[in-house]
Amino acid sequence: MSDHSGSRFESARRGAGTFLSSAIKAIVILGSMLAVMWVLEGVDYVMGGALDSYGIAGWDADGLVGILFAPFLHGGFGHLMANSLPLLVLGFLAAVRDIRKFLWATLLIVLIGGLGTWVSSPGVITIGASGLVFGYFGFVLARGLFDRRLVDVLIGIGVGVAYYSILWGLLPNQQGISWQGHLFGLLGGVVAAWVLRRRKELPARF
Repeated sequence: MSDHSGSRFESARRGAGTFLSSAIKAIVILGSMLAVMWVLEGVDYVMGGALDSYGIAGWDADGLVGILFAPFLHGGFGHLMANSLPLLVLGFLAAVRDIRKFLWATLLIVLIGGLGTWVSSPGVITIGASGLVFGYFGFVLARGLFDRRLVDVLIGIGVGVAYYSILWGLLPNQQGISWQGHLFGLLGGVVAAWVLRRRKELPARF
């Protein structure tokens, strides 16, 4: 085997190792997030729904704290189950390429989605991880457009085809569903993809 072939093999081996390491980290992070959600929902069930008051309370200054807590709280196990699988799938696709960017994207989605929900939902308490689900959906789609990497474009197309139906959640005609949380979560994901996009290196000037 030539040195050139050997270097290509070594590069491919390192790439596979990096991907596997990122995939494991993504699964651990998302698994931990889901575990916290399930534990909290169990506690909330025992407490008769008392934790739900810590959600995003629109137009209430005290309700701003709920921006950080709301994604981990749900209105029952059915609500949590509906969010768990798409959160795991879309979160994994958002995380596996770059864990550091995923963590920053998650923070931006939570803040932008939460603030948007707080502003647009006066007198309403909003809870649930669906804002994160829409945020990861928007992040994965927009990342392909902004980064223009073939693998990200293909992932974005696949996610768009598989999960396009969740966009119905943006319509303001569903009782008990926070379309505001969905909309601003989606916007948060798109903004995160833009902020965290791959920068083109400028040529050095002498």
